Amino acid sequence: MQYGFLIDHRRCIGCHACTVACKAENDVPVGSFRTWVKYQEKGRFPAVKRHFAVLRCNHCTKAPCVTICPVNALAKRPDGIVDLDRDACIGCRACMQGCPYDAIYLNEDTGAAEKCHFCAHRVEKQLEPACVVVCPEGAIVAGDLHDPTSRIASLVKTLPTEQRRLEQGTGPNVHYVGVEPTLLHPGRAERPETYIWSDRPPHKTEAWPEELPTQADTRTVLDAGHKVEWGWHVAAYLVTKAVAAGAAVLAPFAAVLGLEGFAGAYLPEVLALAFTLITTFLLVHDLARPMLFFRLLTRPNTRSWLVKGGWVLTAFGATTFAILAARYWGYDAAADTLRWPNAILGLATAGYTAFLFRQCEGRDLWQGPLLLPHLLVQALLCGAVALAPFSARPAELALLGVAAALLHAAFAAAERLKRHPTENARQAAAFLGTIGIHGIPRAFQTSLLLGAILPAALVIGWWALGGASALLVACAVLALAGLYLYEAAFVRAGQLPPLS
Repeated sequence: MQYGFLIDHRRCIGCHACTVACKAENDVPVGSFRTWVKYQEKGRFPAVKRHFAVLRCNHCTKAPCVTICPVNALAKRPDGIVDLDRDACIGCRACMQGCPYDAIYLNEDTGAAEKCHFCAHRVEKQLEPACVVVCPEGAIVAGDLHDPTSRIASLVKTLPTEQRRLEQGTGPNVHYVGVEPTLLHPGRAERPETYIWSDRPPHKTEAWPEELPTQADTRTVLDAGHKVEWGWHVAAYLVTKAVAAGAAVLAPFAAVLGLEGFAGAYLPEVLALAFTLITTFLLVHDLARPMLFFRLLTRPNTRSWLVKGGWVLTAFGATTFAILAARYWGYDAAADTLRWPNAILGLATAGYTAFLFRQCEGRDLWQGPLLLPHLLVQALLCGAVALAPFSARPAELALLGVAAALLHAAFAAAERLKRHPTENARQAAAFLGTIGIHGIPRAFQTSLLLGAILPAALVIGWWALGGASALLVACAVLALAGLYLYEAAFVRAGQLPPLS
């Protein structure tokens, strides 16, 4: 059984009755939508035609929001409806990154995610969803797509229909009849600053990249706004996690890298534990319901890489603490032995985000094959520059840091310039090259200058000036600042392409 919708745009008149009924039925807050009508005008005066698209949750056969939700707040019911338990939600907003259709929003009054649930409370009483009942043209048809005797199954079989973003493999269950094709390919139409009745929602202020020309005489003139949900917390988390992981990965080689005394015995683990705690704080602080973070332990979704990543961080933190305890109590041999499995956990700590981002089906830029090795290189970069100022023979660490910084720059350039397979990824890569972060224009280019080119120049200066340690400290500060700026640009750029 699979409930779904068919929307006949040969009939739709863009009256918003479905939107209003949905809001009234489900108490949807102002500014948020479970279903909405997108307006697009095509042509040039006086030969202009307005087209409509009714957009909503697709109740996917393989719903990525269900997979990524760390607390099982989303579930695929036996009747095919993707439902959401608002009381269970912790407000991590991972489901919004997983949804390729911008169909989930955060209720800022409650801190919980919400979405179309097919009016399940009505369906269970043999009633149709509210949007179906109020449509004056009968343009919305709901029913069981798997029942060959149902009206919707018959229409899908006999009419030419289209679906959205099939390349994601989610199996969407909303079918469109007679829709203007560009309405289902967001980004192809111009997006003017002013809509027909209002200014455009201010959530994504960046100009459309010039390298992606839009279709001539085609304009989006009304649409819902969708916020950038993950911001500086996630960018900072990627850096702090890289510092922790990198310090642990290099710890077994402390003696070879010139780390002596406290720097050799304790510093890698002190850095690893401190930055793991900072990482945990950032993750919890970013939740819309931070006091409910414990639900990651009490009702975990073991398919979600948010949960698996939590396990990795926990194991990494516990092993790091055990090394420090063993060292403190004089068990140096045991501490040295534990550094090897902790280095493996450090690699897992650095790399698990690649698998988490791969579950973000709405953010194609984050899903490329380069992300995992790039994260490992970033960890080596952070570990090397953090430890180098404390080394008695910092040449090896300085060289490793510069090599990792230059390799990071190469990976970053590849993410920006390589040929991406989907429209969404191409749009995000174009934004990556143009957006500003924290008032810094073209943050991507600036991040490579700060995080790779200047640190390399400082290391050369360090050698030329006879090894002034202040230059290694400056190198570390610049490398970490540049990496943060890159992560902020990468995270934001992935969320800028429109999904609806």
